[in-house]
Amino acid sequence: GSLIEQLTTEKYECMVCCEVVRIVAPVWSCQNCYHVFHLNCIKKWARSPASQAEDGNSGWRCPACQNASTQVPKTYTCFCGKVHNPEWNRNEIPHSCGELCGKKRQCLDCPHLCNILCHPGPCPSCPAFVTKTCECGQTSHSVRCGQSTKIHCSNVCGNTLNCGKHSCTQVCHAGKCSPCQLTVQQVCYCGSNFKEVLCGTKEEFSDGFGNFSCQNTCGKKLNCGRHNCTQVCHPQPCPLCPRLPQVVYRCPCGQTPLSKLLELGCVERKICTDPIPSCGKTCGKPLSCGSYEFIHTCESLCHEGDCRPCSHTSNIYCRCGFKKKVSFLFLIAAITFMCDKRCNKKRSCGRHKCNEVCCVDTEHKCSLVCGRKLNCGLHRCEEPCHRGSCQTCWQTSFDELTCYCGESVIYPPVPCGTQPPECKKTCTRPHDCDHPVYHSCHSEEKCPPCTYLTQKWCMGKHEVNLHLEFFIISCHLFPPLFQLRSNIPCHLTDISCGLRCNQMLKCGMHKCKRICHKGECLIDEEIAAISIATKLTDLQLGDSVEISRLITKKEMKQARLQCDEECLALQRNRRLAEALEIDDNSDPFNIRSSGPKYSDLLKEDAR
Repeated sequence: GSLIEQLTTEKYECMVCCEVVRIVAPVWSCQNCYHVFHLNCIKKWARSPASQAEDGNSGWRCPACQNASTQVPKTYTCFCGKVHNPEWNRNEIPHSCGELCGKKRQCLDCPHLCNILCHPGPCPSCPAFVTKTCECGQTSHSVRCGQSTKIHCSNVCGNTLNCGKHSCTQVCHAGKCSPCQLTVQQVCYCGSNFKEVLCGTKEEFSDGFGNFSCQNTCGKKLNCGRHNCTQVCHPQPCPLCPRLPQVVYRCPCGQTPLSKLLELGCVERKICTDPIPSCGKTCGKPLSCGSYEFIHTCESLCHEGDCRPCSHTSNIYCRCGFKKKVSFLFLIAAITFMCDKRCNKKRSCGRHKCNEVCCVDTEHKCSLVCGRKLNCGLHRCEEPCHRGSCQTCWQTSFDELTCYCGESVIYPPVPCGTQPPECKKTCTRPHDCDHPVYHSCHSEEKCPPCTYLTQKWCMGKHEVNLHLEFFIISCHLFPPLFQLRSNIPCHLTDISCGLRCNQMLKCGMHKCKRICHKGECLIDEEIAAISIATKLTDLQLGDSVEISRLITKKEMKQARLQCDEECLALQRNRRLAEALEIDDNSDPFNIRSSGPKYSDLLKEDAR
């Protein structure tokens, strides 16, 4: 109805050109979505690359519903498709032929054709009434034709189930009945095993006695009554006894017919237990150890039963080919020979060695988990160990990611590891000082140091000493501003003015000679320097000076001398004197009379 009204009043627009569809303009209507287009517009659209389907073989797509069509419309027809180039009649629907529609309705089970005049859009539902049976077929009801609703009665279905023995006990239902849920006991073909199965399962494999093979040896008595069946559990009947006289025609090796052996005097066989005559020749049957190129045969005389193992030996190699050993050929198939050599090649990841015993792998794939941190810095790679960079973290957050102040927002989904958005607003975090804030909002917990220029004391407050006299004279002109150092950034705490400390030490006799420093002045260092300076004269004259009481243990440890060749010579002489029982006080060669001698290195370190 909406299509008819818009086409009649010329208010319907073509989706291709966005122009109004005139009542006399040739048009084309999509049979899937029923949109109406100008015929020329749809021709141009069908030939354009943008209209082609994704696979490239399904034709062109409708601009409205994207339904693919293979044929490009060429002629102008009415909505029901009967009349070409329909003429416009004021009393009829535009672009229609004015006759009965006659198209098949969308309902699959409706046999009636559309009985209204040629029209745009889908055909209305069928108004006829028909008699339909319920799903189980026991009751009938009168319903609208084409009604898709299934009819269900309250009776039990009663249809025969798949087993063919039992009936369906469900209430009237749609579709096929469920398989029979009763369990029955089935026996194997040889009768030695049983199993519980659903009724009707594998009935087609029954031989009248059993339903399945247990894969064991059959073991039933053969028709001879003396031997048992050696085949795997199978449907009946069992084959004939393979040793019956009427079945065996040749000797055990198969080279000589029994009829020829009978002519030579062999006893004729009467029953299956009679021995099969031997021809006396070499058996010659091929053994399993051979190959296509070198076939090994049985070397025993013609015999019944299995052939003996092959007596030949051969060199067999381990699977990687590194070691070899000699073995009987009949054992080669059962031997899995592996050497103890470990593979030193790198695995596919390039990080780990293969280290496999008797390795035959060509790719050497690494089975370890990568475990390296991903680009997000929070999660680790769970892929098998690999070369190159890990993939980006696949985890995603569905919460909004904001800056600290909340002005800038990244909406979900947010990939893992994404940094908070940049914000140009001034930082709103609490600060240690009350100076103006000049840096922007940031995601780091610690703010940048405050660089606001302030006035602060140096560590020794030397400006007080420098300006004290001037301040006393001119305090009525200058406030105590000159007691502080100017243009000092706020974040700096320990400021040295670069002048000598010059504070009086605790001894009351000397002043601190260190550069402006933090904390109390150290009197020990001053005393040590003065004491060493007073004894330099004695040191220069060659005397020894004890300085252990003048320096700290840390300084002693740092100033410890390294033993050289002279030290080693003195230790050697000391040990030799002890061995020869030479007294240290004795001086037979008048060595000590000239006074002690020290090396230049020792003198330089002492200075």
